[in-house]
Amino acid sequence: MAEPTSGIGNGTENGAHDAKGHFSKAVEEARAGAIALGKEAQAAAEGYIGKLNQAKGEWSSEAKVRSEDAKTKASAFADDAKVKAADLANQGKAKTSQAMVGLSKLIDDNAGLIDEKAGPKYGDYARSASKSVADAAARLDEKSLDELGEEAREFVRKSPGAAIGIAVAAGFLFGRLFKKSS
Repeated sequence: MAEPTSGIGNGTENGAHDAKGHFSKAVEEARAGAIALGKEAQAAAEGYIGKLNQAKGEWSSEAKVRSEDAKTKASAFADDAKVKAADLANQGKAKTSQAMVGLSKLIDDNAGLIDEKAGPKYGDYARSASKSVADAAARLDEKSLDELGEEAREFVRKSPGAAIGIAVAAGFLFGRLFKKSS
């Protein structure tokens, strides 16, 4: 009886050995397939990363171009605004000077009436005020906007209280003028 057992044993061992061989071969094929698949996935990922980097570079370049365009347009707009603001400021200066000359003439025209109603002393005050307003209008015409701005800054530095008082009075007068015209 020993023979049949040894015969069966030999067949089973061969079958187990064959199964181990097939299993090892399958594991090796699976390992090789996984390595190949990993390399393929890595190559695909590198391709996608390359495409993303290229797109990023294109977007970055486009963003730089658009940024430069925006800066150029903003600079041109600012330059135009400066020119227009200077023009409007010069027009305002001219109108202010004209208004001061008109006020001076009005005071001068009424100085005689003031002499009659209040006395020559007050008429002289009116003439003096008229001359001061006319002189101020002439100085305003002679000076540039930069000079006027610097003088205003210097005045505010030297007399901040007076500057605030003048600003309040001017605001009140403008408020009354616009309130009446509305």
